[in-house]
Amino acid sequence: MSTTTQSKTTLKGGEFIIKESHWQDVFIPEQINEEQTAMREMTKDFIKKEIDAQLEKLEKDPLLSAGVIEKAGELGLLGLHIPEEYGGLGKDLTTFSFVTEVLGWGHGVSVAIGAHTGIGTCPILYYGNDAQRAKYLPKLATGELKAAYALTEPGSGSDALGAKTKAVLSADKKYYILNGQKIFITNAGFADVFVVFAKIDGDDKKFTGFIVERGYEGLSIGAEEKKMGIKSSSTCPVFFNDVKVPVENLLGEEGKGHKIAFQILNIGRYKLCNGVLGGAKRVISQAVKYSGERQQFKTPIQQFGAIKAKLGEMTIRTWMAESASYRVCDLILQKEHELKAAGKSMTEYLTGGAEEFQVECALLKVMGSEVLDFTVDEGLQIHGGYGFIEEFPMARAYRDSRINRIFEGTNEINRMLSMDALLKFAMKGKLDLMTPGMAIQKELMSVPDFSSPDADDIFCAERKALKNAKKAFLLVAGSAVQKLMMGLEKEQEILMHASDMMNDIFAMESGMLRAEKLVNLHGQEASQIYIDMVKCYFFDALDRINIAGKSALAAFATGDEQRMMLMGLKRFTKYEMINTKEIRRSVADKLIAENGYCFWD
Repeated sequence: MSTTTQSKTTLKGGEFIIKESHWQDVFIPEQINEEQTAMREMTKDFIKKEIDAQLEKLEKDPLLSAGVIEKAGELGLLGLHIPEEYGGLGKDLTTFSFVTEVLGWGHGVSVAIGAHTGIGTCPILYYGNDAQRAKYLPKLATGELKAAYALTEPGSGSDALGAKTKAVLSADKKYYILNGQKIFITNAGFADVFVVFAKIDGDDKKFTGFIVERGYEGLSIGAEEKKMGIKSSSTCPVFFNDVKVPVENLLGEEGKGHKIAFQILNIGRYKLCNGVLGGAKRVISQAVKYSGERQQFKTPIQQFGAIKAKLGEMTIRTWMAESASYRVCDLILQKEHELKAAGKSMTEYLTGGAEEFQVECALLKVMGSEVLDFTVDEGLQIHGGYGFIEEFPMARAYRDSRINRIFEGTNEINRMLSMDALLKFAMKGKLDLMTPGMAIQKELMSVPDFSSPDADDIFCAERKALKNAKKAFLLVAGSAVQKLMMGLEKEQEILMHASDMMNDIFAMESGMLRAEKLVNLHGQEASQIYIDMVKCYFFDALDRINIAGKSALAAFATGDEQRMMLMGLKRFTKYEMINTKEIRRSVADKLIAENGYCFWD
């Protein structure tokens, strides 16, 4: 392949669906530097010594996780993303992501640490004023203070603005008096600082964030929830009974709490995907090791085709999601640098990246959580009956995984959010979806392209398939918009089908670009297994895109219109025959040879 260099092209949020990218435009995890590698190794040691070694104790008493958080602070793991002037290490998002992925190995404790560094700390880092940052961030960076995020209420989850917690300014105008209740609050059992959302005077237009300290009179913590999984993390309700919050602890601007909540969730969605990848890799390694030890018919079960198929597919899906995750990491970071160079404030450049790529963040959340669920399910199956026994690791992994499809907005909500954000970008003129959409309508009336593939381009078939898959999405989504107009927002099933198409497209492109970059860095022979993994994913993903597209079209198109679009959908989801059995076997064989996950660690 050609190694000709070109200038890097930065995408806008959602633009991947209408624009081609080059392998030089993407960041891949193999580009990790020595410092980042050292930090990952330090984090692995931390998990083994501070979490794995006492996991049963931590699960029996989740309050013990507070001590683990403090030890993480001593190592600098809590302050990676906090600027040096506020007591942190001032590392960029890439370094933070490399460490977050490893922390994803840490069972329920990883949830506790993630809640502290993410949704607990980031609102103050992103939206706090100088005084608030100076007061809280240094101690949050060391773990002296532990943080929690209090948004959800008994009657409001995804509908954050449905919250009932009320804040009223005191007569002397020195305090806001908080009354209300929050539920399912991670770290509540030991948190020192809560980011709390309430409506000033009960007014929907005055939904506002506050920094509330545990010691404030009137704040009380309910009993620990008895959860299905993540038992080593603390989850409690929090009650506010005439809690006096100093006016200087109002976070951001009055009435702008929804902006804080939604922007924090954007980066939270990216981080969740990044973290679950670490968990998925650990599960794969455990499944490989067990399948080598377990014998049936005098043969290790990892030598059977059915088991190899599972190990191979677990790995392929994880690798593709990882490709997408680190690609988005770099896109967010580039946007942050662009905004900072333009003289934007800390709040603007720290939030601007995730806001720009909110479509991709929502897709990643769905992608990562469902890849992990698939992986732990297959991992348990490989363990057979032993996987159902608590003394084996798969039972815990299975239970711990399930919450990720609910965290940071349910996957159903995120599917609709990804489409909503994309269509809003189009309506605001940020993305031109109409021009390529109209071109597709004309293409349907033309003769299909029967040109021969470029023999010098190992991804020629994939490039064509990807381009066509994007056309399939635009055909379905564009037709739905034209047909249903404003009524589309009520057709949640159609939106979710379209989002699933977009999700696979983003994974396909990200994986292909990563493999292409590896080829250019290390040569085709050394990268052949990655080429094969991409082809295997394309083969299955295009079928999924076809099915999702048909399901969407059946919901709004009829007659000749439906038949024409179904023909177009079939044309746009064609792909060459691939021996996926042999690819999965080759991937499994490499795992077996290395006795664990070995596709970049």
